[in-house]
Amino acid sequence: MKRDIIKINEEKCTGCGDCITGCPEGALQVIDGKARLISDLFCDGLGACIGTCPQGAIEIEQREAVPYDESKTMENIIKGGPHVIKAHLQHLQEHGEDKFLNEALDFLKERNIGIPDYEEKPLACGCPGSMAQEICSNSSGNDKSESTILSAELRNWPIQLQLLHPQAPYLKNADLLIAADCAPFAYPNFHQKFLKDKVLIIFCPKLDKTIDDYVDKLAAIFETQNIKSISIVHMEVPCCSGIEIIIKRALEKAQKNINIKDYTISINGEIK
Repeated sequence: MKRDIIKINEEKCTGCGDCITGCPEGALQVIDGKARLISDLFCDGLGACIGTCPQGAIEIEQREAVPYDESKTMENIIKGGPHVIKAHLQHLQEHGEDKFLNEALDFLKERNIGIPDYEEKPLACGCPGSMAQEICSNSSGNDKSESTILSAELRNWPIQLQLLHPQAPYLKNADLLIAADCAPFAYPNFHQKFLKDKVLIIFCPKLDKTIDDYVDKLAAIFETQNIKSISIVHMEVPCCSGIEIIIKRALEKAQKNINIKDYTISINGEIK
């Protein structure tokens, strides 16, 4: 069957082993100095290991693979003891994988293995950015403000960093707004609050595969375009904080010291 499964870029992988702790299912091992996917059977394709790799060497691809087997995965997991079991249960819960979670709980009950308090709190190895959550809106259906027409403040195109040319004329002497892809959708007043009189650049620090290229491209912009200021807007989930790290790496590479304002948006659409 064709399904989501992780892929490791061996050229980027340094064999540090950080991803091993991010995979409670035991699908990864360091062999001959490189992280390896030892079995398709144990990889659920949810990507908890992605955020643990400092080199950006792990991504998700769709390919033919044997179906993920929760029972066989649990046989592997229980060898690691209660902390590994807890990490796995938390991982399934965060991603809304109720079917696999129930299979795992049944497996433990059938073997009289204690079930840890996996709902207690998120684990460091989990993925809060992928946790399923229902967001309640404070707006009223009778809100007359919906008739108000707000002006769009976008001044440049393209806006995706991957498509943008470092020598684009609109970048010269610009005040930059560098935003995570999700931020404009989470914050309803994004144009008026953040974008007005700024040049916009967006990218995703978790899912985009060209992070090193992004550092190089941003460094070229900072070095040649006399950027006046940088505003960063990103989501509150941990994986989104990588946007600031990428920008700071680019500034260091360009040997520039540019004033940065950092704004964090909650998933409820508020500035934190």
